[in-house]
Amino acid sequence: MTKTMSMSEYAEQVGQELGPSSWFEITQQRVNQFADATNDHQFIHVDPVKAAQTPFGGPVAHGFLTLSLVPALLAENAAEIEGLVMAVNYGSDRVRFLQPVPVGSRIRARQKLLEVTEKIPGRWLNRSLVTVDIEGQENPALVAEFLAMMMIHSS
Repeated sequence: MTKTMSMSEYAEQVGQELGPSSWFEITQQRVNQFADATNDHQFIHVDPVKAAQTPFGGPVAHGFLTLSLVPALLAENAAEIEGLVMAVNYGSDRVRFLQPVPVGSRIRARQKLLEVTEKIPGRWLNRSLVTVDIEGQENPALVAEFLAMMMIHSS
């Protein structure tokens, strides 16, 4: 169940981990679709036979595919903020791809809320440390600071 809270209640969660999301499978079909969408058809992503001959042992997801899934994974546990008109991606800082995500593996996202700052009345900048885990792996696939701008309608 999604919890509804005020922006000040949300800001009180700074320092806490929100999540994790459910596990999400990375399929070859999704990797191929991402390759088509981005025109990045490097064999380590789309050719299972050639990719099997690499140190990866098989095809791996594009790092940017993994990164692009983060907003959807985080949305699963997002609180409902009173008066929220919309939240938009504002950017990322310090993105690091630490380990390849093998096709057929499952990932999940965790976020730790680092900062919530009202930039101008009704616009709040949310900074979170995001970690994407690979099921069964000790090291994460990626870590990044995600920024979101939240627009709040004041009554």
